Amino acid sequence: MDCSRTCSAATGDFWVRMGGGGGQLGGQSHESEHDLAMMVSDFWENGSTGADSMCSSDSESGLSDLAHLAEIISYHKHAVDQSESEILSVVHSLLLSINEADLHFSNSGPCKDSCIRFYLVKLLRNCEYDAAVCTSKWDGCKKVPGGDHEYIDVLIHNDTGGSERFIVDIDFRSHFEIARAVESYDAVLNSLPVVYVGSLSKLMQFLQVMAEAAVTSLKQNSMPLPPWRSLAYLQAKWQSKYTRRTSPDDEIILHRNKSSNHKQCIGRLKKLKSTLQSEIEKERLLKPINNDNNRRHRLERRRHPSFRAL
Repeated sequence: MDCSRTCSAATGDFWVRMGGGGGQLGGQSHESEHDLAMMVSDFWENGSTGADSMCSSDSESGLSDLAHLAEIISYHKHAVDQSESEILSVVHSLLLSINEADLHFSNSGPCKDSCIRFYLVKLLRNCEYDAAVCTSKWDGCKKVPGGDHEYIDVLIHNDTGGSERFIVDIDFRSHFEIARAVESYDAVLNSLPVVYVGSLSKLMQFLQVMAEAAVTSLKQNSMPLPPWRSLAYLQAKWQSKYTRRTSPDDEIILHRNKSSNHKQCIGRLKKLKSTLQSEIEKERLLKPINNDNNRRHRLERRRHPSFRAL
């Protein structure tokens, strides 16, 4: 792979897809961005700050809440700066370039997609990104079970000696899957990016919205929120202390034979690439519709000053 050509092409393709440049953010005009920013601000000010405050036994109210949260997710998903845009596009292109033959064992136990992460890190480092596989671990406390999580981070270093950290999670939606979810919750879940690429602070905003959505969905079915789907548990995955590795352990590299367990990773790679490609195509098709919706929101706001976008 010609990495410099791949990275350059990936970045350019992102701006074509998202309509970057010309004073726009993620393909949205400043005016539509302002409308969505007001909606997000309203959520933080008048919504909830905990996992229980947005619940309602009224199913229609619950559906309205979930539709509102899907809009919040969409806003955060498309509000990206240039650095995030470039990394996002490169990550997408590199993931789509990975083949089954590229995957090798990365753990002595179950792989859990580590092979995909380490190979993606290898490709990112070939593109001169300071990328690594991060393993976080935390102890259980109160109602939050202990656990561990593996993801990727990319450090962008600046001239002053500092750096900006971007999180890359290749199986992002799976963290929010819940039992017997209502249909409108699935719509919120599917509005999330297939692969998360962005800052830790932005990630925390996604987590809070999804914790709200899970509580709303589960309450409609009279079900409690599982501890492993709570906001505190979700936050622990990415906020806990972590170690960085750029390659698997040496003793594991010596045993790169495929097994039946590793076939699961190959299957997940196929699913990841297929889902990611579908998301990219969907974004291309929905861009004109989203622009029309933004125009209608602006017209409605002019007609009814008290109107607030949902």
